[in-house]
Amino acid sequence: MTLIDAYGRPLLNLRISLTKPCNLRCVYCHAEGEEDKNSGIEMTAEEVVRISRIAVNLGITRIKLTGGEPLLRKDILEIVSGLSSIRGLEDLSMTTNGTLLAPLAHELKKCGLNRVNISLPTIDGDVYCKLTGGRLEDALEGVKAAVDAGLHPVKINMLILKDVNDSQVPAMLNFAREVGAILQLIELEPVNISPQYYMTYHKSLDEYEEMLRRRAIKVESRKFMQNRHVYHLPDVKVEVVHPIENTDFCMHCTRMRVTSDGKLKPCLMRADNLVDVLTPMRQGASDEELAKLFVFANQQRKPFNMA
Repeated sequence: MTLIDAYGRPLLNLRISLTKPCNLRCVYCHAEGEEDKNSGIEMTAEEVVRISRIAVNLGITRIKLTGGEPLLRKDILEIVSGLSSIRGLEDLSMTTNGTLLAPLAHELKKCGLNRVNISLPTIDGDVYCKLTGGRLEDALEGVKAAVDAGLHPVKINMLILKDVNDSQVPAMLNFAREVGAILQLIELEPVNISPQYYMTYHKSLDEYEEMLRRRAIKVESRKFMQNRHVYHLPDVKVEVVHPIENTDFCMHCTRMRVTSDGKLKPCLMRADNLVDVLTPMRQGASDEELAKLFVFANQQRKPFNMA
């Protein structure tokens, strides 16, 4: 069974925000579209696993753990172990800033985590500190530990900011090549940032795509990931992620989000159609009743430009 929305798009991916807090302070973070206010409510490990099991029974095959910073959860190994034991789940991944990853990478792999995306906007220590408030060395150690632990693939998420890090793409390519990671170039989104910040720092990725096209020995499109392009260079792989509110991205979207306080979020760009699944769960709702909430939330999914 796979849920299909009114626009013919299958629901295959679930992104679960485990917590809102983060140990860094990246101004550009879209925080999975969650509003700044913190309800103080957070799903337990058991609740995360139960919600996920229901989702997998409805045809979802891929789960990504996000935040905030998911590694701030003291029970992160318990969560990963519980999720990896769900029959029918084909891929379990995590997005992290990597600064807390080094001492946990091998245990996460043992518990069943398949792969990891690490947010790394630069390998210039000063620029990294200004952008995030953190230590570059901690993030680099996290990347190397993830590769060493056998998490595969390790993807480096490089958000491009005009006149800040846009000249550092060649250096990031070299770093990804050296450590054996995939580089993802990500375009700035107008989500949870001010219009002024977006206007100041947004830069199109078209020039990078042209450069990659010239150097690639093969180019592929990921059908169930909004047809994004993957460029196979002779010794490193690069993915390019354009803004998610564009028509092509939205028309090929296969994901739903779960907020850190247990609400199903059909679209990153909207906050007016969330479906609370945690409250009914805590009030004793059966799996069948919770599954109906998933079905209802899936019916609310629609391409953002048609919302």
